[in-house]
Amino acid sequence: MATTNSLRALLLLSLFLLNTFQSESAVASIDLGSEWLKVAVVNLKPGQPPISIAINEMSKRKTPSLISFHADSRLIGEESSNLLARYPNKVFSHLPSLLAKPYSFTRDFLSKLYLSHEIAPEDKREVAVFKAEAGEFGNFTAEEMVGMILKYAVGLAETHAKTSLKDVVITVPPFTGVAERRGLLTAADLAGLNVLALVNEHSGAALQYGIDKDFSNGSRHVVFYDMGASSTYAALVYFSAYRAKEFGKTVSVNQFQVKDVKWDAEIGGQNMELKLVEYFADEFNKQLGNGVDIRNSPKAMAKLKKQVKRTKEILSANMMAPISVESLYDDRDFRYLGKSSCSLKEVIKHSGLNTDDLYAVELIGGATRVPKLQAKLQEFLGRKELDKHLDADEATVLGASLHAANLSDGIKLNRKLGMIDGSTYGFVFELDGVGLLKDENTRQLIVPRMKKLPSKMFRSVVHNKDFEVSLSYESQDLIPPGASSLVFAQYDISGLTDTSEKYSSRNLSSPIKANLHFSLSRSGIFSLDRAEAVIEITEWVEVPRKNLTVDNSTSASGSANNTDADARDAPEENNDKLETSNGSGNLPDSSANESNTVELGTEKKLKKRTFRVALKVIEKTTGPGMPISKESFAEAKRKLEALDKKDAERRRTAELKNNLEGYIYSTKDKLGSEEFEKVSSEQQRQSFMEKLNEVEDWLYTDGEDASATEFQERLDMLKAIGDPIFFRYEELTARPAASEHARKYLTELQQVIREAEKLKNWLSDKEAEQKKTSGFSKPAFTSTEVYGKVLDLQDKVASVNRIPKPKPKVEKSDKVETESVGNKDDSTSGETSSKDQTTSNSDNVADEKANAESQGHDELPLEIFNEISGNTNLNRLLISGDCVSNAVSGVLDALMQRVLSLFYDARKKKCMKLIC
Repeated sequence: MATTNSLRALLLLSLFLLNTFQSESAVASIDLGSEWLKVAVVNLKPGQPPISIAINEMSKRKTPSLISFHADSRLIGEESSNLLARYPNKVFSHLPSLLAKPYSFTRDFLSKLYLSHEIAPEDKREVAVFKAEAGEFGNFTAEEMVGMILKYAVGLAETHAKTSLKDVVITVPPFTGVAERRGLLTAADLAGLNVLALVNEHSGAALQYGIDKDFSNGSRHVVFYDMGASSTYAALVYFSAYRAKEFGKTVSVNQFQVKDVKWDAEIGGQNMELKLVEYFADEFNKQLGNGVDIRNSPKAMAKLKKQVKRTKEILSANMMAPISVESLYDDRDFRYLGKSSCSLKEVIKHSGLNTDDLYAVELIGGATRVPKLQAKLQEFLGRKELDKHLDADEATVLGASLHAANLSDGIKLNRKLGMIDGSTYGFVFELDGVGLLKDENTRQLIVPRMKKLPSKMFRSVVHNKDFEVSLSYESQDLIPPGASSLVFAQYDISGLTDTSEKYSSRNLSSPIKANLHFSLSRSGIFSLDRAEAVIEITEWVEVPRKNLTVDNSTSASGSANNTDADARDAPEENNDKLETSNGSGNLPDSSANESNTVELGTEKKLKKRTFRVALKVIEKTTGPGMPISKESFAEAKRKLEALDKKDAERRRTAELKNNLEGYIYSTKDKLGSEEFEKVSSEQQRQSFMEKLNEVEDWLYTDGEDASATEFQERLDMLKAIGDPIFFRYEELTARPAASEHARKYLTELQQVIREAEKLKNWLSDKEAEQKKTSGFSKPAFTSTEVYGKVLDLQDKVASVNRIPKPKPKVEKSDKVETESVGNKDDSTSGETSSKDQTTSNSDNVADEKANAESQGHDELPLEIFNEISGNTNLNRLLISGDCVSNAVSGVLDALMQRVLSLFYDARKKKCMKLIC
């Protein structure tokens, strides 16, 4: 019985914990663009939308991807944008575009955008190091600063979800190379994030597009055209459905496959802005004269770029703007926009489709709002309207959040959409070493473009010496922006020479070879995982002769000869099926149907054996794609943690300063009101006002640079004086409300006591009447009547507990309640008071619902449940209603079937609610 009770309790607890953990699980997706970042959160916590956009501290749905160091403070996002025009050299932007890029590329990139950051080359990796005013942490790589931005983004997600969060999916443009993807993962690792996957932006948009559609009636080709801040791409995606078995039923499952993607990494919204900036810079220089060029003034160019951005945003919805730039579009920008449809033309041409075969051309990316761009695309496609079913800014991050939910262990969504994405680059591997000839065997295409993600593959190389493996892009015509070489990874394979020497004296059945195992990860990163030497040897080994059962009509010697001849041909695996003989000779005639076995000894047999020896793989990649060393990673991690701690202290200081300032202003206003004259003397108010003025003067003089501790000390000092006054002020209204609540409670309680007396008298009368009634006659009363009256009384007790409390909150010690009822009210206030405050006592339906939720039913006689379970504690758990999930309700319904039969039929529904 005890075992059964333990199993019941374990089942209930596991179901409760399962629901709790799932409700608290959350994952996020981060769309990290060159200028903006967006964050979406998937959260199954009750009361929140399952998928939503996390807003920043300014209540905006997208945040600038900026970071700055000013006045010994680190500022990220909106705080940095406020400094952009005044201190352009202190605000760092476009950092995701500079991950794992050579120093020369970074220098030219910043110069093209008129960004005057001070940079220097790093010795080991040959990347740029940004110099910032950050005290002892003055130098940062792009990975370190992107890590800071990612940490900030996850902070937005945690604030939005109101729970801790580590699992994320990050979007990347399709042209992001292997080195850049690895650099982004390093930045996320520095931020302490667990990246479930890097997902291509077009795949995120395709997920958002197809999640609420049904493709069982027909497949379709859709092009996603994205023009963002710094790049443009067009992706062709094929949506379809297939039939699959699910829980024994055949269902239709939607899926999509990325067929192709083309891009131009140098055309985007910021290029439009640069055209306008160049134009207005020339116009200003003409007006200024004297050979002055404002391009040499970083502050002037920052102000001009900021104004041009505003102008471009106006032109996104209008054909004219307050600035005279209409002729600019006619004369110059329109020629530039002519290139914007090149990626769309290429992807359609390469697919073999024509524009009529496309079901839709969806526009995403902020720059696609420009009317002239849309007109160019309409002209090429021959369509009057383009498809704009997706949010241009948020489609990618929302789709990526769906992918995060699918990859997460703690969250499962009901809607399903299969995703088949492919590698946007083709990859080859090349071998180099002693004795390796340069031919088609030493350089092979191993990953063609658009190969499915993720994938694993291996190649065999016949060789007996140590060698090198290089991984590179397929073609010079298709490499990531800024890449100076096709090669992105290099490995040394060692141990093959020693292995070959060890086994060279053996009888090799085939040349020694090395197996190379490669992987193409879900994040689009191609790498060499491991290598092994394979040695195949053929040797003569002694094995027992194969036995053969012989018939009585066959001589023992003949059997031995036959067995000896057949042993060479019989398969080795048949050995176990043969029997062993202890002697030889003919069997007697009377046992003709029996058989005997013969001892045959041993023989030599040619046997093939295969040995696999793990080889040592050492990565020796150099340049920007070189992995960060453990020492450098630890140092970067230390810097980021120190900055996080410093930022937390800065925010705490600012918060305490605001609290002190707000307390001074609000208290001064209140002290002048008539109500405070009733609870304080003139001398008390005057003395308190002097203290407030004193602290206020300090706040705007010596307190400008004070620490958090100093602000807290002065706030505590003022509260020590003001709290007693405010307490007396609150009691002016709280005391009458509490007294009224107590009187109402006592009135209701007296009614309940009278009802209890009635039940007591009725029970006494019925028991006396039953004593006079014969056992062969109809009972004077039944158990069902007793339980019914008890339930009625408990309804009235619960109604007393649901009396709304007064609005002013008072301490528990101030409540005027009797001990027994007060304890019951305390036990239910956490779960039922908030739900029952607005419930009418006369509403029978609401009373029944409150009865089911209340924990005040422990007074029911527990003995009636002991027939099912001897565990009184478990019964209390079941009766109290602590487990309310549907799954538990089903289990309890079966367990309590016998108990429910004891209750009156009219009360059965109420009793089930009570129990479940």
